[in-house]
Amino acid sequence: MSSIFMPIVLQLFAAVFTKFSVACEMEAEECIFCNIANGKTDTVLEMESDDFAIFKDIKPAAQHHYLIVPKEHYDSLKTLNESHIKMVSLMEEHLKNFFVSKGICTADALYGFHFPPFISVKHLHMHGIAPRSQMPFFSRMVFKPSTAWFKTTQEALAYLRTKIM
Repeated sequence: MSSIFMPIVLQLFAAVFTKFSVACEMEAEECIFCNIANGKTDTVLEMESDDFAIFKDIKPAAQHHYLIVPKEHYDSLKTLNESHIKMVSLMEEHLKNFFVSKGICTADALYGFHFPPFISVKHLHMHGIAPRSQMPFFSRMVFKPSTAWFKTTQEALAYLRTKIM
């Protein structure tokens, strides 16, 4: 993509995600992902444990696009710190195990988080997307690792290691 258009694309992403983020600012008891994770909606939980729930993304970026959310409410990756490293690692581990149980290739999968203000729901959620190689252009931009708006699990863990409790 031409470097001339990149600032325009970034402004578009910021406007879209900021709009969704502001619209979704709510108390934890009103949080749609809290309600989904705790079985208070019609959303099918593909996997559930005491701590996490996995369900399909309503706007899939590839054939397989799932979210894993902690049942405890956290606004975003930005609100976490070094003490949450184990939780973030477990989120990826559970999502990978879920993919394996469904026969989804983990070698061509992408796992990560959107970084505020580029989040659509203010509840920590990790995306698991496969096959990554078949994502359309726009999805590749929205879920592009090492950007201001999307961090892979490894990038998220590195970010948390720099934060002090």
